[in-house]
Amino acid sequence: MDDIRKLATGLAVALAVQTIGGLVWAGGAAARIATLEDRVGEQRLVAERLARLEEQGIATRAALMRIETRLEDRG
Repeated sequence: MDDIRKLATGLAVALAVQTIGGLVWAGGAAARIATLEDRVGEQRLVAERLARLEEQGIATRAALMRIETRLEDRG
């Protein structure tokens, strides 16, 4: 009977240790996921700004072409 109690106690301790380890691991994973989500949010803003700059560059290039065409027509 004493052996069964030791076995049950050992099993309960092992289960508790594994549960605590799993919770610690899950907490670390949640923190890493939150960090990655923050980075993705920042990158999305940078991507939007880059897209606007690209469009402004295209518009500037088109305006320059119009100016050059007008200057060539006058000359």
